[in-house]
Amino acid sequence: RETRELSVQQKLDFARDGEDWPNREASRFVEAAGLKWHVQVIGEGPVVLLVHGTGASSHSFGELARILSDAFTVVVPDLPGHGFTDLPPPSRLSLSEMAEDLSALLKTLRLEPRLVVGHSAGAAILIEMCLDDLVEPEAIISINGALLPFDSMIGQFFSPMAKLLVLNPLVPKLFAWRASSGSAVERLIDSTGSRLKADELGYYRRLFQSEGHVEAALGMMAGWDLHTFEKRLEALKVPLILVVGSEDRAVSPDDAFKISDRLPDAKVVLLRGLGHLAHEESPERIAEIVEQWAALAPA
Repeated sequence: RETRELSVQQKLDFARDGEDWPNREASRFVEAAGLKWHVQVIGEGPVVLLVHGTGASSHSFGELARILSDAFTVVVPDLPGHGFTDLPPPSRLSLSEMAEDLSALLKTLRLEPRLVVGHSAGAAILIEMCLDDLVEPEAIISINGALLPFDSMIGQFFSPMAKLLVLNPLVPKLFAWRASSGSAVERLIDSTGSRLKADELGYYRRLFQSEGHVEAALGMMAGWDLHTFEKRLEALKVPLILVVGSEDRAVSPDDAFKISDRLPDAKVVLLRGLGHLAHEESPERIAEIVEQWAALAPA
């Protein structure tokens, strides 16, 4: 399959930009679905797959992966175009295509997750994989999952606007240039309702300075059809645990309760005081939830 060729300035380089990457020693590069993936595999035991959201990368699960690795084999990929994984053509950044490509990576790794954990858009990818019988976990843990269409007027225009932005080659350059300002990245993260430490903000600044990474994030936003996805949700048969940060300002906490009303096997876990990046703010609390559901799942 075709991949986007990016210049050295446009993409992240693991030797240079990943020198201090969280869990660097667990990193490997794997060919699957026509892409070279950056993926971390750490620990031993039942397999737990962690999938980040739009605009993030494997770094966001750094501490959570370390905690879980005491009892699990933890798999943490960079999604297509994100972090250090190759950027695919825009058509491969749709929800269904990303689900297929992530399934291909798991097959290449010969790993079958017992539990899957997704943050924001990552949760939608995992649910899509379950709906398409691409993965068969005992449960899905969604952390502030972006699973419903935006209700606001802005949300109705968001995807069309993203389509226009991603078609303009100057837009990723502009975003990357803006990311060189530490205050711009800090304001963006603050707008999610989360508070991160300086070193944690530094990883996002590094990511957003990559034009390829920005292009992938915009491509995801442009290519996703959450209206169709919402109609399919009720066909989900896998237990769904909806972990919600009470301070999340990126995805409405009310969405989780709307979903739980429609799915008999869904359960909401409210974490007070945490924002959209709850897994980075309090990885210990997320780890407790994962360990709890792993204990409940059939062996």
